[in-house]
Amino acid sequence: MGSLVQDDTVLIVDDESQIRRVVKNALRTEMSRFLEAGTGREGIDLAAAARPGLIVLDLGLPDIAGVEVCREIRRWSSAPIVVLSARHSDQEKALLLDAGADDYITKPFSTLEFTARVRAHRRRFQAAQQHAAPQVITIGDLRIDLAARTIRRDSQPVHLTPIEWDLLRTMVTQAGRTLTHRQLFQAVWGQVSGDPQQYLRVHVANLRRKIERDPVRPRLIVTEPGVGYRFESS
Repeated sequence: MGSLVQDDTVLIVDDESQIRRVVKNALRTEMSRFLEAGTGREGIDLAAAARPGLIVLDLGLPDIAGVEVCREIRRWSSAPIVVLSARHSDQEKALLLDAGADDYITKPFSTLEFTARVRAHRRRFQAAQQHAAPQVITIGDLRIDLAARTIRRDSQPVHLTPIEWDLLRTMVTQAGRTLTHRQLFQAVWGQVSGDPQQYLRVHVANLRRKIERDPVRPRLIVTEPGVGYRFESS
C-alpha cells in the first residue's frame, strides 16, 4: 500500500462546497494539488485513480456512509485520512478510527488546529514510508528500546509486565495516532472476549505510574475520552 501515493495531492470528499473551499484555503501552503468529490462513490473513484497523499472525508455524504468510504479506501491506501463531521458521538469517533481513519475533527473547526493536525499526520506518513520505526525512542530522561524490550528513566531500569510492555510498544510505534479501545485490545490480547475499556483502564493506570512524571496529569499517554488513547512522543 502507498507506493504510488501522490504526496502533494489532497482529496476533499464533502457534499458542501463551502467546506471544500475552507479546507482548500487552510491547506494552500501544505499541498499543491486539490481534488474534490461531492459524493462517497466519486471520492472512492478519485482516490483509486489519483492516489492522493491526504484524504479529508466528511461523514454526511448523500449516497453512502462516510465510514464505508473510509473502509474502502483503507483497503488499498495507507495515506492519512482525516474525517470532518458535525457529529460529536464518541461511538462514532471510535467507529471511524477502527475503520482506518487517522483523525476525527468535529465541525465547526479551527483551521489553525486542522492544519497542524494534517501536518503532523503527513510527517508521520512520510517518515513511515522512508524508514522503519525507530528501535530506540528517547523522550526527555525516558529511553525506550523496542528491540531489547527495555525501558529506563534517569538511566534506572523500569520494570514492565508483559502486558504493559505490549501496550506501550503498540502505542509507541503509532505515536501521535489515537488508538481505539478495540484496536489496543486486539493488539495486546488478541481475540480474548471481554470489555476493552475495563481491561485497558487498569493496565494504562499501572503503566502511567511507571513512566509518567505525574500520572495524575499524564503527558505521554493521553486519554481520548470514550474513544481510546494516544501516545505523545514530542
